[in-house]
Amino acid sequence: DILYAGLRRLKGDFSGTHAACKAIEGHELISAVELVDQSPIGRTPRSNPVTYVGVFDQIRNLFAATQAAKIHGFTPGHFSFNVPGGRCDACEGDGVVKIEMQFLADLYLVCDVCKGRRYKREVLEIRYRGKGIDDVLSMTVSEAIRFFEEASGRKVARRLKVLDDVGLGYIRLGQPAPSLSGGEAQRIKLAAHLAAPQSDQHTLFLFDEPTTGLHFDDIAKLIACFNALVEAGNSVI
Repeated sequence: DILYAGLRRLKGDFSGTHAACKAIEGHELISAVELVDQSPIGRTPRSNPVTYVGVFDQIRNLFAATQAAKIHGFTPGHFSFNVPGGRCDACEGDGVVKIEMQFLADLYLVCDVCKGRRYKREVLEIRYRGKGIDDVLSMTVSEAIRFFEEASGRKVARRLKVLDDVGLGYIRLGQPAPSLSGGEAQRIKLAAHLAAPQSDQHTLFLFDEPTTGLHFDDIAKLIACFNALVEAGNSVI
């Protein structure tokens, strides 16, 4: 309410209300401010950890580069469940079908056509190192790092390593955003910042209670990530 809103206003990109303070000194030393709180990374099941940290594009490129995908004329877009083409037409890539109930909450049933796998059968049959796109999305971060470590997938493994570094090796790559806790969402945001190309910008990161409910080992991992941000020329509160 004070520091974040005040700094955003001083940087000229905040139009909302903010709590009053006499002055914020030293704001000219930073080029941007980021609030990393526990709000969800997305409101729908279409949002997931790999799309948020920007690694899903690379995974889809690997599948599209396989011989079988080229024979079928599949592009990286066919391996996305967000656009028509390779996704299941019946559930439009959700994996579930919504049944509207008149006086009750809407009911969600696993799609009869794709059995919750989100894609058309011919797309699911494309294999990268023996795995289909749905198999990869079902992997945990730790499993996926081991799977992608060989040459063509090394870029993917490097990007996923950042999620492991913040203590999220156990979450699934395609895990729907609404199923993630606030703390997990916050650490995914931290991972996205760590994975972003380093610039000469000096960003002030404001973390809202990032260690709540964490084990000491996970707190140690988190502090190591904060140190990495600071070593890159940023500031952390």
